[in-house]
Amino acid sequence: MPLLTLPCKRLTLAVLAPEEAALESDFYRRNQRHLARWSPIRPADYHSPERIRPRLEIQASALIAGLAVHFALLDLDSGQMIGACNFSGITRGAFQACYLGYHIDEAHQGQGLMQEALEAGIGYMFDEQKLHRIMANYIPGNERSARLLERLGFEREGYAKAYLSIAGRWQDHVLTALINDRFETPEQRWSRPLA
Repeated sequence: MPLLTLPCKRLTLAVLAPEEAALESDFYRRNQRHLARWSPIRPADYHSPERIRPRLEIQASALIAGLAVHFALLDLDSGQMIGACNFSGITRGAFQACYLGYHIDEAHQGQGLMQEALEAGIGYMFDEQKLHRIMANYIPGNERSARLLERLGFEREGYAKAYLSIAGRWQDHVLTALINDRFETPEQRWSRPLA
């Protein structure tokens, strides 16, 4: 049973429990070739249930500690995992920010499902986790990601040379961020007159 779920119109966002490792393994094995150009090179058994289970345990601990939220996108009809969106590297204090990463099943591209999932996930991170900033970076030429982030309101903030090792080589990334305009600092709350 998932540790946390967010319902959407056509899917459910779920933080998977360690015993659901086979569900995640099936997704990555189905999409290994599709995701290869956007992913680091991994050992051959990286997406086996045996290797995923301990990662799901770590992700559960990170959720409880407020350090990350790793959502699987689950199809409403089949219950099959069709993607992921991860809010990681949560930093509190004066920053109140995290990084966003995401990917979707090749067979489910172009249907607006990732936008639906990210709208729900971003809403959760801003409203429930009380973050001020979400940062998302993409490889130049990944036009799908560029357009998706733009539709979601992310703004370009920079360009990082040789940012991440993806598909076996250091690749540049476009840096974007989305600001929570409803975020209120403790100082702003303290300065309000009492009712």
